[in-house]
Amino acid sequence: MMDAGIHVRCALHHPGFALDVDLDLPGRGITAIFGASGSGKTTLLRCIAGLERSIGEVCVNGEVWQDGSDFIPTHRRSLGYVFQEASLFPHLTVRGNLDYSIKRIASDQRVSLVRTLDLLGIGHLMERKPEGLSGGERQRVAIARALLTSPRLLLMDEPLAALDLPRKQEILPYLERLHDELDIPILYVSHSPDEVARLADHLVVLEAGQAVATGPLAETLARIDLPIRLGEDTGAVLTGAIAERDGVWHLARVQCEGADFWVRDARHSLGHPVRIRILARDVSIARSHTTDSSILNILPAAVVEIGNDVHPAQALVKLQVGQGCVLARLTKRSVEALGLAIGQQVFAQIKAVALIA
Repeated sequence: MMDAGIHVRCALHHPGFALDVDLDLPGRGITAIFGASGSGKTTLLRCIAGLERSIGEVCVNGEVWQDGSDFIPTHRRSLGYVFQEASLFPHLTVRGNLDYSIKRIASDQRVSLVRTLDLLGIGHLMERKPEGLSGGERQRVAIARALLTSPRLLLMDEPLAALDLPRKQEILPYLERLHDELDIPILYVSHSPDEVARLADHLVVLEAGQAVATGPLAETLARIDLPIRLGEDTGAVLTGAIAERDGVWHLARVQCEGADFWVRDARHSLGHPVRIRILARDVSIARSHTTDSSILNILPAAVVEIGNDVHPAQALVKLQVGQGCVLARLTKRSVEALGLAIGQQVFAQIKAVALIA
C-alpha cells in the first residue's frame, strides 16, 4: 500500500457494465478522468467516494478508506464532491449554504473561509440566494462548499457540463487558481479535451470500465497508440512561460524547453507560466526550412513515431520539438511523398493563430 499518493484498485459489476481498474495517482495536482459517455468515469468517482460498494482498495495519501477488511462509509471519508449540478439549498443564502459545510468541521481543521471566498471570487454573493445566481456562480459556490469541508481529496464530476460556453469561460480561471494555490489533490471527470488540456497534470483514459492509459498529461496526450481517438481534438500540450510581448502585432513569445512559439497575446505578464495546446490538424511538416511563408512557427523537429489515424487516408506523426512532443495529422500520401521515417530531421510548421495559450 502506498504511503503517499492515491491508490485505487476496484472491481464492480453491474448488468451490462463492469469496472475494473488498478491506479496509482499523484497525491497532489489535478488528475483528469477522461473517456466517452459510458466508459465508467462517474462510476469510478462514486467507488472512490464510497457511494458504490466495490471490491478492492482506496487509499488517499496514507489514509485507508477501503481494503479487504474495512469499508469507511462516505460520510466518514475526508472528501469533497462537486456534481454537474450545483445542488445548493434553495431556501438558504450563499452564506447559509457555506455555513452548512463549516459547521460540520472542527474549528482547528477548517479551511479559511476568507481564502476560499477569494479563490473563487464569491465574496460579493454571500447574501444572495441560488435563484439569483448565474450557473457559473452557483457552481463556484458549490465548489466553495466542498472545499470548506477541509477534504483530503476533491472529486469533481463534470462540473462544467451543465454550463454554456460563456459560463465555462467564466469559471475556468477559478479552477486554474485552485490548481495553482491548493495542495488538495483533485480528481476531475470530463469528456472535454479543452478542459483536460487546460487543467490537468495527470491523465487517466477510461474505455469500457478499463484504464487504457494513465500518465503525465503531456506524455499521455502525445501517444498515438491509444484505442480512444480524440478526432479533431487530437493534439499535444506543452508548458512554458511568456518570454516576450510584441505590442505592435499583439503577439507573445512562449519559451518552452528547447523551443519558442509565437501565439496570440493573452496579456499575461512576462514570466507568466502558460500551456500551449497544439492540435494535430494545425501541424504540417516540411523537409526544409522555408522563409517565404505566412507561418510564424517553423521549428526543427525529429520524427519519433508514425501511426494510423481513424480514417484510412490519414496518419499521425509524432515529432520531438525541443524537449517536448507534438503530433501532426497528414495524409498517408503526404507521408509517402515526404519519405518520412523514424529519426528523420524535419521542420514542424504551426500557425500562431492556431495555438491556444
